[in-house]
Amino acid sequence: MATNPVNPPDYRHDTVLPLHPDVTANAWAVDAACSGNPGPMEYQGIDLATGQRIFHYGPMKGTNNIGEFLAIVHALALIEKHGIVGKTIYSDSFTAITWVNKKQCKTKLPRTEETQQLYDVIARAEFWLRTHTIQTPIIHWQTRLWGEIPADFGRK
Repeated sequence: MATNPVNPPDYRHDTVLPLHPDVTANAWAVDAACSGNPGPMEYQGIDLATGQRIFHYGPMKGTNNIGEFLAIVHALALIEKHGIVGKTIYSDSFTAITWVNKKQCKTKLPRTEETQQLYDVIARAEFWLRTHTIQTPIIHWQTRLWGEIPADFGRK
């Protein structure tokens, strides 16, 4: 399900970097999509400089907020794993950014047999956050000023 950022697939997102002085091209944008709440959830990361998909995960039963949280942690982990420096992460989710900063996914999704696999992924993400120092800036994407985040799935 996930893709390798060192050798991304032949995929170019159909959005372009906004011409705004506050947006850096040396960044990844992350976003999630969920059909229903809860429902089939997936998330992805897009490189703003190239438009290429860096990673994708899902779908699996979850919520949009969980997907937004996991997308940020996924991006942070890949950046660290590959020794990437100077990168920024953009997310349009205040909730997910807050959860990452607090190192805890505060979801109210019921833990069931159907959601256990997702809860395992959440636990792994929370553990990663508690055991790593985050040096990558996580910036809230200003949708009203810059348009839809380039990682948007376009299903609204």
